[in-house]
Amino acid sequence: MTRSLISPHTPQDPTMSTSPRPLFAGIDIGGTTTQVVVCSDDLTVLDRAETATPAREGGRAMVGAALDALAPLLARVPGRLVGTGIGAAGVVDSVNGRILVASDSFRGWAGFTVTAAVEDGLGVPAYLDNDVNAFLYGEVYGGAVRGETDVLGMTLGTGVGGALWTNGALYAGPHGAAGEIGHIPGFGELPCSCGGRGHLETLASGRSITARYADRTGHRRTAREVAEAAGRGDDDALAVYRAAGEGIARAIVITAGVADITTVVVGGGVSRAWPLLEPFIQSALAADPPVSGHPVRLVQAALASDAVPVGAAARVRGELGTGVRSTA
Repeated sequence: MTRSLISPHTPQDPTMSTSPRPLFAGIDIGGTTTQVVVCSDDLTVLDRAETATPAREGGRAMVGAALDALAPLLARVPGRLVGTGIGAAGVVDSVNGRILVASDSFRGWAGFTVTAAVEDGLGVPAYLDNDVNAFLYGEVYGGAVRGETDVLGMTLGTGVGGALWTNGALYAGPHGAAGEIGHIPGFGELPCSCGGRGHLETLASGRSITARYADRTGHRRTAREVAEAAGRGDDDALAVYRAAGEGIARAIVITAGVADITTVVVGGGVSRAWPLLEPFIQSALAADPPVSGHPVRLVQAALASDAVPVGAAARVRGELGTGVRSTA
């Protein structure tokens, strides 16, 4: 893919130093929207943008949309782009910069070499992470679990993702899928977007909340609209969110039993209904706590939509020689 719309060397204000400040870009390619940010060396967000993800049009279209959103940011933020990090939905091969497995929300995504396409478009090094890994990286670097050494990260969006931070570093596992609690079985028999059945995603993703409410009522509502209905006392909406909360709690307890991690940060669009969702999670945890007896620290993500792109920028900054580092 050849693109010429972006130059990594942006014209400088004549009042600035002759050595332009380094800039790091972060990209979050999600199932519905793509978020992009430009960060300074200390990972302060200098500018940001959002665009729709053309998920049904293939990998080149998705990367192209991200670069098109990034171009005006780089044109107006003084500095020199030195690297780009990408957080992408699916199981990724971060070493070779490609997507290994993607849900049925995407077409032409599995197998796509993301970093090669981004490097071709921008002319600077690029590094790929699973979007939830990048989310957790951002929250540990400067969000709700800043400075924690052991954390489970969960994102509740179009799908459900998970990631692990252990001993002060991201742990991706030997096959890149560590922490993917959204796709472990044991949560019923409903079909999942990955082709399996009974995964947590069938209860706690935005798409699943919409589907479960429609199953109960015959009415299709967005996850936000279902949350609003629950706030008005709608019994069906409350039941859907209760099932989501209880499923999340069970996944937390499973993780605590396997990895002995009891600090949990939750983000993604569904987590915007935190006042509704958290009590259901906490109630289920109180009824069936981790075997260690150690209380779960459960927090909502602090960086909101910036978490994934900032985390991706933090990853590339670390890879290029400064900042925290990932073992992914």
